Amino acid sequence: MSLKAFFDVPAPAKLNLFLHVVGRRDDGYHLLQSVFVLLDWCDRLHFELRRDGRLARHDLGPLLPPDDLCLRAARLLQQRSGTSLGADISVDKQLPWGAGLGGGSSDAASTLLVLNRLWGLHWARERLLELGTTLGADVPFFIGGHNAFVEGIGERLTPLALPPRRYAVAKPTAAIGTADIFNSPALVRDTEPVILTGSFASAGQLAKFCSGFGRNDLQPVAEAHCPDVRAVAEWLQGRFGNSRMTGSGSAVFARVGMEDQSLEAWPSQPLPGPWIARMCRSLDHHPLLGWAD
Repeated sequence: MSLKAFFDVPAPAKLNLFLHVVGRRDDGYHLLQSVFVLLDWCDRLHFELRRDGRLARHDLGPLLPPDDLCLRAARLLQQRSGTSLGADISVDKQLPWGAGLGGGSSDAASTLLVLNRLWGLHWARERLLELGTTLGADVPFFIGGHNAFVEGIGERLTPLALPPRRYAVAKPTAAIGTADIFNSPALVRDTEPVILTGSFASAGQLAKFCSGFGRNDLQPVAEAHCPDVRAVAEWLQGRFGNSRMTGSGSAVFARVGMEDQSLEAWPSQPLPGPWIARMCRSLDHHPLLGWAD
């Protein structure tokens, strides 16, 4: 095996342009519909081959949980493939935790894609998608590699050719646990499903999705659970005329015109609180799109 390491591997964030809860399965899992879009805000991971079979994670930034999603993904791929190889995985964590940006799931997806190549497994994307579904609802999206209309519990992906756009993203200090939101009795679980016209959305549907269609059904519950989410949403609304929480929060985003170059240094003024804020661009596809067949 000639390849022994991959450095500076991106694990991009995502936004939910809308997020509707359309039902609930008998096993308790919620049925969702959403449009996911990839962002240029990324964690960075480094992988070095080990021949002793050991898997070790090294934190280059904030300390991660002892058994995070990227380690669980690596262990699952190792077990299912039967390989005797291992890896050192170093994580430069840039995406905030508990933000609804999919950071942990993206780390797991990049881990599966890279180790598939580092270990010489040559698994097809469909096999990696099956593993991703067992790890978390957002993982299949990042493995799929395209902006997408997402259904079910996250496993049904319809690629979308979305136009490029810029998004202002802000997150308060507070993080929100996904389980706290989905377990709330106040959560709306019967939003009427969206019907796509064909395997790809029509131009009219794409325009609707990108112009603020729908809502995030989780946002009212999140705002009740964490008032800072409402504060961030109102702050962005006042500056850009629109705002919406992504995922289960606590990050909120606003659509911004691509033509306004003066926003490159946003925010130019101090933030109202100890928040994180960043101007992001959407990606046409995942940076590792070609890493699995």
